[in-house]
Amino acid sequence: MNTARSVLLAGASGLLGRALVSRLNAEGWETRRLVRRPAAAPGEFTWDPASGEVPAAALAGVTAVINLAGENIAAGRWTEARRRLLRSSRIEPTRALARAISRMARPPEVFACASAVGFYGDRGNLMLGEDAARGDGFLAELTAEWEQAGAEVTAAGVRWAALRLGVVLSPEGGALARLLPIFRLGLGGRLASGRQWMSWISREDAAAAFVHVLGTPDCRGPLNACAPGPVTNADFTRILGFVLRRPVVFPVPAFALRLAFGRMAEETLLASTRAIPRALAATGFRFGQPGLEAALRQELGRPRAGS
Repeated sequence: MNTARSVLLAGASGLLGRALVSRLNAEGWETRRLVRRPAAAPGEFTWDPASGEVPAAALAGVTAVINLAGENIAAGRWTEARRRLLRSSRIEPTRALARAISRMARPPEVFACASAVGFYGDRGNLMLGEDAARGDGFLAELTAEWEQAGAEVTAAGVRWAALRLGVVLSPEGGALARLLPIFRLGLGGRLASGRQWMSWISREDAAAAFVHVLGTPDCRGPLNACAPGPVTNADFTRILGFVLRRPVVFPVPAFALRLAFGRMAEETLLASTRAIPRALAATGFRFGQPGLEAALRQELGRPRAGS
């Protein structure tokens, strides 16, 4: 194995970043990390994305750069201040990295960026490949701008890939972590009609997808990073209840979600996005957990009886 491969990550301390660093290290990559606090460990470099500058030492000689930076979309109501933060936390780091890479005499081979299936907006039952048009709304517009910032590196001949992530499943954070206390009490239920489609991916498969992209020259442009089996919200909640052995009998009406979360509920909790990972599949990526029940059992440590 070529141990000279090195990768610089922004957002390495997040939910997906931690799993990705572990996987990269296991596969022989040297990992460097951009941090916003004082550097405290080997391989850490302090930066301020708002300044537009990236430490030259962090980029020197790297094979790849991965950007996972971005505030949690679903952490609260989308006030004007919150929308500004969601935008700046994505666009500023991406643009700073893209421009620093583009100025390098010997740039890295690939710039892989997190993106989101929110690009497609609320599309009902339509199956969405990477060639589907951008949807409407704040989240779709934000995601498109986020991707455009990263794509600047292509003018310098650097391969760029944007992994449009579905809901990343983990009990340590994100949507699943928020649902678990409610479902464990037997108070879980579908959201509104439950007919809206959910695109999801296990945390380990999300990390594996990034590693696959780094080593696969055909992986470029937008890539749907979600399991091949999207489910409706009704099926998601039913399967989660089954895995936890809890009833699922308390649906949450749409008006209550809109009252609690406003526009954020409309574009995330109630939106229907049925994304299919066509481009990843075409480049040979194989999902370790293509089915929702098996993925939840793995993440929650709830194997089937007798297995």
